[in-house]
Amino acid sequence: MAQPAGGSIFKAVNYRPLFEDHRARLVGDTLTVQIVEKVTAVQKSTSSVDKSGSVSAGISALPGIAPNSFGRAGAEANSANSFAGKGAVENSNDFSGTITVVVRQVLPNGHLLIAGEKQIGVNQNVDVLRFSGQVDPRAIQPGNSVPSAHIANVRLEQRGRGAQAEAQAVGWLGRVFLSVLPF
Repeated sequence: MAQPAGGSIFKAVNYRPLFEDHRARLVGDTLTVQIVEKVTAVQKSTSSVDKSGSVSAGISALPGIAPNSFGRAGAEANSANSFAGKGAVENSNDFSGTITVVVRQVLPNGHLLIAGEKQIGVNQNVDVLRFSGQVDPRAIQPGNSVPSAHIANVRLEQRGRGAQAEAQAVGWLGRVFLSVLPF
């Protein structure tokens, strides 16, 4: 969006004081993000159920029949159910590094929408790191840097392209067999 011409050399939109720490605050300014993301999640569950029952019955006498003619007629039933289950899930992710991002938009409240991409290529392999988020300008430290923990709505993506990334992926024929075969 083009800013209207002010008619003079001074333009308030681009004004930066001479003795100010040059912190990112305008569209196009750069900012260094110190990525320090550590996420750990642990979930454990244990359950058990025990149930037992017993029933017994016997016939000792009936009207019109001699009392001992049945001998020892009786019936018994026992049942027991038992269940025990355990489960555990553990996940841990640790990501650290730095990336320089660009201010893409300044929101009405002064917060900065930032985004950046870093590509590193070695021997036909390319690692791509993408970062975006929303920064409160008050969180920017001297030196124009901000820790990723102080950035809202962070989106961090790291992908690889090349022979190494292809070697770690399952081929299309392998995916067909894995989806068709029951085991």
